Amino acid sequence: MNLYSPDFAHNQSIPSRFTCDGTNTGPTLTIEAPPAGTKAFALIVHDPDAVSGDWLHWSVWNIPGDTKTFSVGALPHGCVQGTTDFGKIGYGGPCPPTGTGTHRYMFELYSLRESLQLSEGADRTKLENAIAPCTIEKAILTGIYSRT
Repeated sequence: MNLYSPDFAHNQSIPSRFTCDGTNTGPTLTIEAPPAGTKAFALIVHDPDAVSGDWLHWSVWNIPGDTKTFSVGALPHGCVQGTTDFGKIGYGGPCPPTGTGTHRYMFELYSLRESLQLSEGADRTKLENAIAPCTIEKAILTGIYSRT
C-alpha cells in the first residue's frame, strides 16, 4: 500500500497553504494498492519533533476501503474525526514554534479489516487501541515544515 500527495513529495516541504501560515486546510491524499481485505482506513497525522512531545494534528477513521483520494475539505461519507492536541476536532496544520528547526509531519495510513466503533472526538490513545487488533498494513507519507 502506498500513500502520497500531489501537493508535496515524501520527505519534502509541505506548502505553507496547508499550515497555520496559510489556509490551514489539509493536502490531498491518494491511496494506491491497498491490501486485500481492506474494509476501512484510519489516518493519524502527527509531529514527532514537537517541543512538547509528539503532537497530534489530525485523526480520521472509517474512511471507506474503496477510497482512492480524499482531503480535509472532501472527506468521504461516513468518516469520523478525532480531537487533536489543539483541543479541536478536525485538521490542525503544521505550526511549529518559530526557531525550533524543521519538523517532520507523519501521515500514517492504516488499512483495517473492519470499521471502528469510536465516537467523534475520540482521542489518539483510544484510536490507536482500536486500530491495533485490526490493522492489515500501514503506509507513511512524511512532509517537513519550519518557521524562521
